[in-house]
Amino acid sequence: MDKKLLDILVCPVAKTPLEYNESTNELFSKASGLAYPIRDDIPVLLETEARELTLEEREQD
Repeated sequence: MDKKLLDILVCPVAKTPLEYNESTNELFSKASGLAYPIRDDIPVLLETEARELTLEEREQD
């Protein structure tokens, strides 16, 4: 994930910065509890395409 792009992207629900999870290839927001997929190197920042974070994912640092 391009660091410059990650610096400007925010969660469309919580309006907070997104974090990148390399193992799942997703951008996530602990504030909203949602993870957004990255398809063909393009972040899909639609709430309808996001999945809810598990309790374990929310508690990780």
